Amino acid sequence: MEQTTTDKQAKPGFFRRLFNTRPDPRERLRPLWHRIIELAREPSLYAELGVADTVNGRFDMITATLAVVVARMEQDREMIADSALLTELFVEDMDGQLREMGIGDMVVGKHIGRMMQLAGGRLGAYRDCLREGDDGGLSDAVRRNVEWREVGSAEGLARRLVTLFQNLRDRSREQVLAGEFGW
Repeated sequence: MEQTTTDKQAKPGFFRRLFNTRPDPRERLRPLWHRIIELAREPSLYAELGVADTVNGRFDMITATLAVVVARMEQDREMIADSALLTELFVEDMDGQLREMGIGDMVVGKHIGRMMQLAGGRLGAYRDCLREGDDGGLSDAVRRNVEWREVGSAEGLARRLVTLFQNLRDRSREQVLAGEFGW
C-alpha cells in the first residue's frame, strides 16, 4: 500500500514527539505550580475564612489562586506563553488527581473539560475584577464560585486575592516564575 503525502508528513512528527530529548518547557514552571498549590492549601483559608475543606473547596482555591497568578502573567507580554504552559500543568495535575480518585479513562476527559470550563469562567471573572480594582465585584464572584462551610467570608477571601495580586505585581518576572511570592 502506497503512503499518501499526509501519512509521510504525520509520521515524522509523531516520532519526533515520541523520541524527543529536549526538556519539557513546562518543567521550569513546576516551582510556580507548586507554589500555587501551596497557597491554595493554606490552612487559614479553610479555618478562618470558611472555605469548605472538601475536594470542591480545594479545587475552588486552586482555581482562584491560579486565576490571580495568570492575571498577573497576562500583564507581561513575555509571560503570556508561560501562562498557557502553567494552565497545561493545571490540566495535567487535575487529570492525575481524578485518576487517583478512581475516575476511569472513559470519563476523565469529560471531567477535565468541565473543570476547564469552570476554571476559565472564574479566571475571566476574577481577572476583570482584579484589573479594574472592583473589590465588590470580586467578592461577588468569590461568593458565587467558592464552596463554603456554613459561614464563610467572601469579602475576606477577596481581600486575600487582591493582596496576592498586588504582591505579584511587585515581583519581577523571574520571581513570579520561580514562585517567590505569597499572600
